[in-house]
Amino acid sequence: MPKSLGQEILFTIMMVFVMVYAMVCYNIALAMGGLSNSVFLIAFHELPIMMPVAFVLDFIIVGPIAKKITFSKFNPEQTNPVFIILSISICSIWLMCPLMSLSATILFKGGFQKEMLSIWLQTTAFNYPMAAFWQLLVAGPLVRAIFGLMFKNKKPAAK
Repeated sequence: MPKSLGQEILFTIMMVFVMVYAMVCYNIALAMGGLSNSVFLIAFHELPIMMPVAFVLDFIIVGPIAKKITFSKFNPEQTNPVFIILSISICSIWLMCPLMSLSATILFKGGFQKEMLSIWLQTTAFNYPMAAFWQLLVAGPLVRAIFGLMFKNKKPAAK
């Protein structure tokens, strides 16, 4: 996994893109009453807004908290790496979903209004199952695999 600040930034950008794009598609499909081909194009209009929000939240707030919680419970030298990955992922979902749902509520669902709390809670409740499924079964494994290929330790060729 990331071994430098630059790698951490790249990994976060990759994860944010895969998560945000999927969640934006999901929310647009919910709003439209179902999935259609147009959803995949419409989602690109929200990416320039939601990706920076997600990056800042994840890189500055959620990521460090998720790691702090994980490493307070697990010793990385004695724990199977799968449990570390799952713990960080679950903590990230737990924190990012309500924060991103709040951002979407403010930016795309009427903002500050008398029903804002209800809209935010409903958005969060609808998003949690998809965010958990997508992060644990698709985005996380996909991004880790691509990232691993990008930074694969190459051994010198035998002479």
